Amino acid sequence: MRFSVFLNARTMSADADKQLIVDLEQHALLAGKLGFDAIFMPDHHFNGYMPVASDSYMFASYLAAKLPDMHFGFSVTSVPLHHPVRFVERINILDHLTRGKLLVGIGSGTTPEEMIGFGVNYKDAGRIAEENLEAAEALWAKQIDDAPVELTGFHQGRVLQRIAPTSYGPKHARLMPVALKESSATRAAVNGWPAFIPAFTPPKIGGTDPLSHVTKHFGNYHRQLLAAGHSDATVADALSWTTHSYQCVHLAPTDEQAHREVQEILTDYQEAIDREAAFNAKAEADDANKKTDRTGHALTEDWMATWCLYGSPETVINKLRAYQDIGIGNILCGTTTGPLTAKRLAYANQTLELLAQHVVPAFK
Repeated sequence: MRFSVFLNARTMSADADKQLIVDLEQHALLAGKLGFDAIFMPDHHFNGYMPVASDSYMFASYLAAKLPDMHFGFSVTSVPLHHPVRFVERINILDHLTRGKLLVGIGSGTTPEEMIGFGVNYKDAGRIAEENLEAAEALWAKQIDDAPVELTGFHQGRVLQRIAPTSYGPKHARLMPVALKESSATRAAVNGWPAFIPAFTPPKIGGTDPLSHVTKHFGNYHRQLLAAGHSDATVADALSWTTHSYQCVHLAPTDEQAHREVQEILTDYQEAIDREAAFNAKAEADDANKKTDRTGHALTEDWMATWCLYGSPETVINKLRAYQDIGIGNILCGTTTGPLTAKRLAYANQTLELLAQHVVPAFK
């Protein structure tokens, strides 16, 4: 299995943003030094969740210059918030800068507050995401002498020549849908792309048996991937990056220490979530932006079972064996969950060191 680092830190005030960017860079460089396979980042706006994720592509391009052997991914890009032309242009540029080592997670977004900042209603996000992805494929396919590409959805425009620069390889960079909706699993499988494999099934986000959900969603995606007629190399590449994500990964020398420290981490994380909730409530003031699902409290058994991986290296290895047996190719480790204080960063670096020394070698 591959192991990737998910940069998912928060700040609680504007004056913490500067140090957060410095700390995230150093944490990413440590991940590179220790041999992790990829750095992933989210796509978020306005609320202090990864302030640098207001343009993750920019931060990834900066890190790519310092980590030329690293893959870079996005978990996930909120497609409705990006004009298709800019979406395609930035992916092509970053695909060149990483020499094809790019994995673009795609989704319709989860936060009404972020949607309304871009003039998008939450209830329309799924439709706009589909429009944008269809437009993006048309833009990637367009040759200079083809008829103009007409964008007539939420985002509009008329492209006469072509997208420049062109894709790095014969095909555009790999996209990574979340294999939750049937259409998303099919999109990944038919195109020979990896997928994110969820550990829950809506409307309930969480639960104490995440493995059963991962087994179900992976099985559906895997069957379609094998039936799509791809080459063995394409199937192997897709499966090697098919990803199971943990919002919070924390390792310590003993289970007792890891449990004590992860409780501390999640207490601070929940405080940040509660602060953001007041603004989310303002965004949901009308039916067009009302969320239909809710994520539980971080210190509940359901949340921790679904979103956390913690313990001693031996315990973590034993937990991950079941996911290896299913066929998961990439474990995405949220190592900076919550407000990124100096102490939290020390915990995050401790986790990277223990993963690299003990866990990663057990799965290579």
